[in-house]
Amino acid sequence: MSISAAQVKELRELTGAGMMDCKNALAESGGDMEAAVDWLRKKGIAKADKKAGRTAAEGLIGVASDGAAGVVVEVNSETDFVARNEAFQELVRNIAGVALTTDGSVEAVAGAAYPGSGKAVADQVKDAVATIGENMNLRRAAKLSVSQGAVATYVHNAAAENLGKLGVLVGIETSGDAEAARAFARQVAMHVAATSPMALTTEELDPAAVAKEREIFSDQARASGKPENIIEKMVEGRLRKFYEEVVLVKQAFVINPDQTVEQALKEAEKAIGAPAKLTGFVRFAIGEGIEREESDFAAEVAAAVKG
Repeated sequence: MSISAAQVKELRELTGAGMMDCKNALAESGGDMEAAVDWLRKKGIAKADKKAGRTAAEGLIGVASDGAAGVVVEVNSETDFVARNEAFQELVRNIAGVALTTDGSVEAVAGAAYPGSGKAVADQVKDAVATIGENMNLRRAAKLSVSQGAVATYVHNAAAENLGKLGVLVGIETSGDAEAARAFARQVAMHVAATSPMALTTEELDPAAVAKEREIFSDQARASGKPENIIEKMVEGRLRKFYEEVVLVKQAFVINPDQTVEQALKEAEKAIGAPAKLTGFVRFAIGEGIEREESDFAAEVAAAVKG
């Protein structure tokens, strides 16, 4: 049967699939639009499975907050080009919104209902692989909540509202002015983006990391030939310096390096109007920890020429 351009256009608008795929789907289904959509979905799922082996290390970080709670999600794609795609941006933005309704674990977010689709987030991402044409996945998610106060969000070099390559959440607990608390927590979030601290407080540092530093500092100090009691003081001094470099509240505040973050918090309490406490932070940078494939462009071109 003859397939009209109008039918192809309608199917493209419904599915986002390519023109030739839509034409083939309509031909295979005898012009039945619903059957053509099903045919494309089946073909799309096959494509998605084929693409699943590719490294997806680009993409976007999305953040969302509703006052006393905030979430950050990472959705990966294969190329930075796709991160500038409006459909992909909308996907990440919606996933961040969905994450707010969950406990923030990636499993809960993946299994939650994607708005307006009747599908789970994981299935919506899989469908988007076929539509957009690249492997992509919901890699991780996190949520921060406070009983009173605020959770501030910050995206560095935003690609669109609440979307970018680096996203941060900072929680601040207080019975004072929530907006003043949020404003200060946002400054701290900017600080976290810049400094990437290892922990909020000294007590929250990984004991193994502290033990390793202590061992290194001890060996360095013993090489000086000084007595053990002096060596211990040297080690403690170097550990304090280490804490100032990697512990958030001990770091020099990037907004005002003459203060530490905890000193800046004390000062901010005047505007907040009550005692305040930083309760936690989350920092996601796109693709961190993913081993990226190194491509040999010359070899790829040679392979393409050979067919």
